[in-house]
Amino acid sequence: MPKKKALITGITGQDGSYLAEYLLSLGYEVHGIIRRVALEDPGHHLWRIRGVLDKVKLHSGSLESYPSIFKVISDVQPDECYHLAAQSFVAYSFEDEFSTFNTNINGTHFVLSSLKNACPSCRFYFAGSSEMFGKVKEVPQNENTPFHPRSAYGISKVAGYDLTRNYREAYGMFAVSGMLFNHESPRRGFEFVTRKITSTAARIKLGLADKLFLGNLEARRDWGHSAEYVRAMHLMLNNPTPEDFVIATGETHSVKEFAEIAFRELGLDYARYVEKQELLYRPAEVDLLVGDASKAKKELGWEPRIKFRDLVIEMVRSDLEFFKNKH
Repeated sequence: MPKKKALITGITGQDGSYLAEYLLSLGYEVHGIIRRVALEDPGHHLWRIRGVLDKVKLHSGSLESYPSIFKVISDVQPDECYHLAAQSFVAYSFEDEFSTFNTNINGTHFVLSSLKNACPSCRFYFAGSSEMFGKVKEVPQNENTPFHPRSAYGISKVAGYDLTRNYREAYGMFAVSGMLFNHESPRRGFEFVTRKITSTAARIKLGLADKLFLGNLEARRDWGHSAEYVRAMHLMLNNPTPEDFVIATGETHSVKEFAEIAFRELGLDYARYVEKQELLYRPAEVDLLVGDASKAKKELGWEPRIKFRDLVIEMVRSDLEFFKNKH
């Protein structure tokens, strides 16, 4: 029996790298779409998938080019397509709304349209986000909670969610959205607040920095581990029916709590090093996001196992090793 083929957009990102490893462990043939620039500078762009580079097949393509996406999908003929690529840094989406909309909305549309025309039996996963809920209408948020996004990023994800639903309803495609709440790991980008905290704490410990500047310390999020969340993506595409799911821990913690645990793990007093900067607040803040993943537990048998504290400690220890080896 031939191997199942999976195509991942955003394979070089945090989730894409964990998903590629997970699918390979299940015996999949794994393909990934990457930008041509990544092939020109692999050390910088491909570090997360270094361990599986000899096992995956990479194709150059751009989410801003329908012909390039169509060609890859036509050539690969995947059984499952995981659309994870996006401009995903919320703060940047306030600075450049146009490129965020262009990449996130058109890119999703290009992938869906290419699948419909070149490989309609392929199952499609869209990476939704808790930022779709934004100014929340209820706590916790579930699959029926109304959306009220508060950033260009959140708006673009709602559009992608609606495109995915529309292709499912209009064309009978197996197309689903995972509304994943915040998920982190040592592979998180340095620009995200969680990695900013753990990397700066590690640098302070090693004498390479002396201050950490943060915005809203009281903002609360539902933080899980990326490696566990990619398992949920696979379960959604192997569910008997195409349905959307919230994936979350159901616990909420503040940015301040995250920083306190990270600094304490390194034997540092958080209060001595952290300074609040109004400049780092978002124009429209999202104060409290917490998900209700009971549907995923009931229908997919998925639930998170890694605890918040263990996630923070794993990240800060990893960063300490990273900067030790770098200097």
